[in-house]
Amino acid sequence: MDLSFTNKVKTPCYVVDEGLIEKNMRILRGVRERTGCKILLAQKAFSMYALYPLMGGYIDGTTASGLYEARLGAEEMPDGEVHIYSPAYRDCDFDEIARISDHIVFNSPSQYERFRGRVRRGTQCGIRVNPLYSEVDTPMYDPCSPSSRLGTRPEDFDISKCEGISGLHFHTMCEQGSDVLERTAEQFEKHFGRYLGDLSWVNFGGGHHITRKGYDIDRLCRVIDHFTQKYDVKVYLEPGEAHALNAGFLVAEVLDVFESAGRYHAIIDASAACHMPDVLEMPYRPNIIGAGEPDEKRFTYTLGAATCLAGDVIGTYSFDEPLKAGDRLVFCDMAIYSMCKNNTFNGIGLPSIYRIDRDGEVHLHKSFGYEDFKCRL
Repeated sequence: MDLSFTNKVKTPCYVVDEGLIEKNMRILRGVRERTGCKILLAQKAFSMYALYPLMGGYIDGTTASGLYEARLGAEEMPDGEVHIYSPAYRDCDFDEIARISDHIVFNSPSQYERFRGRVRRGTQCGIRVNPLYSEVDTPMYDPCSPSSRLGTRPEDFDISKCEGISGLHFHTMCEQGSDVLERTAEQFEKHFGRYLGDLSWVNFGGGHHITRKGYDIDRLCRVIDHFTQKYDVKVYLEPGEAHALNAGFLVAEVLDVFESAGRYHAIIDASAACHMPDVLEMPYRPNIIGAGEPDEKRFTYTLGAATCLAGDVIGTYSFDEPLKAGDRLVFCDMAIYSMCKNNTFNGIGLPSIYRIDRDGEVHLHKSFGYEDFKCRL
């Protein structure tokens, strides 16, 4: 990969490659064309709205978790549908949500009963349901845990309180393949399939890693076709990661290198806690271009941030050459769940945002400074 762009940016920064975004979008468009399904961008994963005009040519709209995301989708992808789901809606937000949304998904029949009278004509309503099945290993991300608040369980689903709904929604996956969807859909159908004959759509939620290498698209299409043919419903998918998977980077600079207790440390100007929170929340170890596993290459370092949080450590990596202050490191797959979740803990600045256009030119999209830190306080 050509890394010359790393010399044209100020660190720390996110760099999003439009060509790689478009590569993902072409895959998603292929699924739409094969099955007739609709695909929405889950903005909780990727909200770089400068690319919405590009993405809007391939997908059907956006989905939101709250009013602000719904507004962003409506404003920046105006020709697309606006969908929203929240575990509960605030009374003061709902009229605006109803004004701009094409689909509103409620977490429970009681929420639907409370707000249904304020939904504008033409807006479709649905209920999120819990099919009691998921294969998510990280408890924080498991929406079907025994104590989950997300979605209505089969025993609590009262169709008599849902008059006027047009669809059902389930979301139980996280970075998973179509084999997991197939097994999940079987459980959804077991518990809720009897209602679909009277509805017009079903939403399979997100977590579909459709653009990942090795993903079984044929299986995905079979699952979609099964529902459309058996129940005559429109199928929606709302992945977030798949749109920007492997399409962005975080570029950081080494600030210091030292030895302590027989281990070499490198302090960098990027932070897991501030700039890539999923590294600590999932947790996982992001790939660095040119780096290897600990001790795989000649020089091994534990990479940490310049914050006071002892656990703000990205991971341990090895390199062919010794690291030194001023070296630049390129972390992979940093377009997703990074810009949307970053923060200014410790007064650490937010990374700039760059984009690489389809001609390979690097452009500064947004930079941040002291006022961006101060205004949040």
